[in-house]
Amino acid sequence: MSTTKTIASNPNPPKWKRLWLDFIRWEYWPFHLLYAPILPYWIWLILKTRSLFFFTAANPGIEFGGMLGESKEKILRSIDPRYLPTTVKLHCHATAEDVLHAMNEAGLSFPVILKPDIGERGWSVEKISDARELEAYLSVSRPALLLQAFVDLPIELGVFYYRKPSMHKGRITSIVQKRLLAVEGDGVHTIHELMNADDRARRYTQPIALRLGRDMHRVPHHGERVELMPIGNHSRGTAFLNVNHEIDAALEAVFDEVARSIDGFHFGRFDLRCASFEELRAGSNFNILELNGAGAEPAHIYHPGSSLLSAYKDIVFHLNLLADIAVENMKMGTTPMTVFEGWRTLQGIMRYNRTYKT
Repeated sequence: MSTTKTIASNPNPPKWKRLWLDFIRWEYWPFHLLYAPILPYWIWLILKTRSLFFFTAANPGIEFGGMLGESKEKILRSIDPRYLPTTVKLHCHATAEDVLHAMNEAGLSFPVILKPDIGERGWSVEKISDARELEAYLSVSRPALLLQAFVDLPIELGVFYYRKPSMHKGRITSIVQKRLLAVEGDGVHTIHELMNADDRARRYTQPIALRLGRDMHRVPHHGERVELMPIGNHSRGTAFLNVNHEIDAALEAVFDEVARSIDGFHFGRFDLRCASFEELRAGSNFNILELNGAGAEPAHIYHPGSSLLSAYKDIVFHLNLLADIAVENMKMGTTPMTVFEGWRTLQGIMRYNRTYKT
């Protein structure tokens, strides 16, 4: 956390130093830059599987294998409801009145989560605390949305699970714990000053200023934790912490039970909130917020200070698993998308992105 000494000695590092930090801290690199060196291996997997869209056979129960453009609501409907928070799908261009009516029908109250039914990497996911924030969120054109109960449990995790069709039991290969972006007050400096002294928070000054408004100039009490972003996404400044040491047979048994109820699912990451690891191992007191398929990452690679080489090794390992699962499913009769089907799907995704993301 930031301290008075740090703030006084280095309120805002020079531009050259910020650029250097951006270069050496690869966790902040743009997605396409990070994954560019993986392209030759991806081409090799296409040749190995003899299918351009081989990944669609890995999770045949999920649209496009869960790589892009899948409906979150359809995936959640395939999961046992006892593991889920209350979730309601809203039509395109829903109004505040529509949302309030849906909340009333579902027995929900503020705060709630609103997010696009189709969207990746935390795009447009927001915690809505009152009617004013709801109006602001809906002030721009929105696609079909999911209204979800806010899960107020202390630990947010991403749990990567896979099970090859030939395996009796699945495996967990990655667990990341999400630490939301925040600063700690010292009773002297404003939130803005505290952010300027924090390498991670400083990168998100503009969106946080829009969110906090005049509160940016408030001086938090000594020891007061000020949450800057309420959504646990890496693109929002959340720190992804490697907690793979928590993987054990008890956790794998829990996710085996969850995953086996999901038809046509073999590979992906569960994003969830839980009360504790002990209760999660007991299969209690947790809610699955989302399930990501073939496009999911083993997010522990983004642990601050992790080596880039180690990250690439883990990415390649998981892509190889994806291909192996696809091949096994194809041998059992699953047919991946043809080039025509895959291209048509990609065109639909691109039209959606042009409509709502530009």
